[in-house]
Formats: sequence, structure tokens, C-alpha cells
Amino acid sequence: MIALIEARRLVPGALLDVRYAGTRNGFGRAFYPFPALYLLRSTAEKLAAAQRALEARGLGLELWDGYRPLSVQRLMWALKPDPLYVADPSRGSQHNRGAAVDLTLVAAGGKKVTMPSDFDDFSAAAAHAGPHAALLRSVMEAAGFRALAEEWWHYSDPAAADEPLLDIPFEALGS
Repeated sequence: MIALIEARRLVPGALLDVRYAGTRNGFGRAFYPFPALYLLRSTAEKLAAAQRALEARGLGLELWDGYRPLSVQRLMWALKPDPLYVADPSRGSQHNRGAAVDLTLVAAGGKKVTMPSDFDDFSAAAAHAGPHAALLRSVMEAAGFRALAEEWWHYSDPAAADEPLLDIPFEALGS
């Protein structure tokens, strides 16, 4: 059985702003009943390595999304059936496996760092550009993640590509 863990258990220094638990996302609606971020343990361990590397530079991570139930992926696809920005639920995504994370850089004290765009900017502005996005990418890739070219905030764990798609509701995982 696949075990998802709350990411902050292994990455306690990261900030949490789960965008799909509210309306500050590209869909303008909440998909999750409460703000929590779950990942496969192996993916969370990689995220912890990235957080430690950033802390050594006086920076850190703010986490926006992780595991996403397949039923939520279906809702997102119904609202925006664009495979460039939303994974087709018939194939699923690394989010549906607990093996992808959406995040940004923050400075000491949680101060926002300027990035190419806001989260869920479904346009060319969301591509990796600028020194902060380059730093984030380099740290995340050094920790074992793969960047998505169209979204500077999205990183997946290629080692978990063969994990099954999951549709475990957040309520079954805890609050």
C-alpha cells in the first residue's frame, strides 16, 4: 500500500500556503477541504534536502501543492482541458501519485522572492526565467527533482514515475 505523509513532518522549515485549499489559484475555487500537503516519503525526503540547501543560503521553500486526488484532477480538467497546463486525468500526473510539488522560494522570515509569475499563471510568463527561478531549479534538480518547463513552480520526482495513480480523499489522510 502507498503511504503518503504530511510533507512538513520531514520539511519542518518550509512554509505552507496550500493554494487549492482556497481560491488563490488559477481556477478561483477551492478543491481541498483543508490546507495540508501530502507526498510519498521518498519525495518528501528529496524536498527536505532542497530545503536544507536553501536554508544554507538564507532562503527556504513555501509549499503550494503536493498530492492531488485523481477526482480533483478530473475537476480541474473539466474546468481547463489544456494539456499544456493541466494533466489529462485519463493519464494522471505525478501529483496524483504524491510525487510532485508546487512551490516557491522565500527569504528569511517568509518574505516573498520575486518569481516570473504567480502560481497557476496559465501563460508563457510561467516559464522558468530570471535568477530566482534558476536558483530554485538548480536546488530542486540537485535534490533529485525534474522541472516542468511550462511552470517554474512545478517539480516532479522521476524516481516515482511508476507509482500508481491515487484517489484518496484528503479527509482519509487527516487534517
